[in-house]
Amino acid sequence: MTKPGVTTRQVHADRRLNHPTDGAVHASTTNSVLFEFEKTQDLVDVFQGKKLGHVYGRSSSGSMAALQNIIADLEGGVASACFATGMAAITSTILSLFKAGDHLIVSQYLFGNTRSFLDTLMDLGVELTFVDVTSIQQVIAAKKPNTRGVFTETIANPVTQVADLRAIGKWCEEEKLVYMVDNTMTPPPSFDAKAMKVSLVLSSLTKYHGGHGHVLGGAVTDMGNFDWTGFHNIKSQYQGADERLWGITQIKKKGLRDLGATLSAQSAHLISVGIETMSLRLERSTKNAMKLATYLESQKKIECVYYPGLSNHPQHFAAREQLGSYGAILSFDLVPGIDPCAFLDELRLVLSATHLGDTRTLALPVASTIFYENGQRERARMGITETMIRMSVGIEDTDDLVADFEQALAKF
Repeated sequence: MTKPGVTTRQVHADRRLNHPTDGAVHASTTNSVLFEFEKTQDLVDVFQGKKLGHVYGRSSSGSMAALQNIIADLEGGVASACFATGMAAITSTILSLFKAGDHLIVSQYLFGNTRSFLDTLMDLGVELTFVDVTSIQQVIAAKKPNTRGVFTETIANPVTQVADLRAIGKWCEEEKLVYMVDNTMTPPPSFDAKAMKVSLVLSSLTKYHGGHGHVLGGAVTDMGNFDWTGFHNIKSQYQGADERLWGITQIKKKGLRDLGATLSAQSAHLISVGIETMSLRLERSTKNAMKLATYLESQKKIECVYYPGLSNHPQHFAAREQLGSYGAILSFDLVPGIDPCAFLDELRLVLSATHLGDTRTLALPVASTIFYENGQRERARMGITETMIRMSVGIEDTDDLVADFEQALAKF
């Protein structure tokens, strides 16, 4: 039998990978914080990594393990670690692997909260260089003797710049650098992290995996592309027999266990259920985004539309070549004189809210909300204008979305 399609795999993942008991199609939630061992030596062996098992709910549980199995399978990776939020996955991963004196090359277009965390990282002594990741030349030029890794997103939020993912991956492989990619905007199968030579792929499970705005979660998956035996900062106690797991083991121990951003059992269950319809929702949302972007581009009261699916997008061909879809995030600039808040208040169907990947279409004024702390100069460097509106396009009927914009635009 040929390998099932991605939607089939998503629908049957929990049952197929985790083998729930009593004929259940979902793994049961594990609400216990502690785990009993009949033989104390078994407890010791699990603590020392000689056996698999759960010793404390902050570090691991059956519910978390079940979701990690699903995420790793869908990404095509070696193993995954799940966290309470997407930001917890990012912060725990980076703090677990890098230390003062290391240098990282990072995208200058990063999401606001990620960018804010990196400010804190610099305070801790990690050196950063922010570059235009749409240009491999700029990435290469930023390398220093102490460079240890590269961090970027697939599609930037909110201006939708698309990184030169394949070229960066090839260069990181040659230079033996940890290549970290946030694929929240392009979950599987939209982005093939394995083929792009990604070392660690990170994602906010809150968005398209959960999909309904009712659960928080995050994950990091080791794609098996990086040789951890040559990495400078893997502690000896995490260097087990399987060298492929050295990185993810340290992330779980130093990041999840020590920092404590544990995903709850109920959240793991809700995310696994959401995954079953992820491809269907993303397909519909992406179709809506393309139609809405095309419509907005034709409107005189819209100055510019940012969406990789449009042929005039600066990285349109890069997106077409590297990604399985153009995503469901788009942004646009209103013409001068139209206040973004006033415009959003006229929309009746679109929700004014800060979130992505929901079944509902959401919008917000970018400069005064999620990128307010960055300041005008930094926003300009990232391509963010003061009249920009970001949209996360949902699964509504397309005609209803267009009609909502038509009636709102008519007010100005």
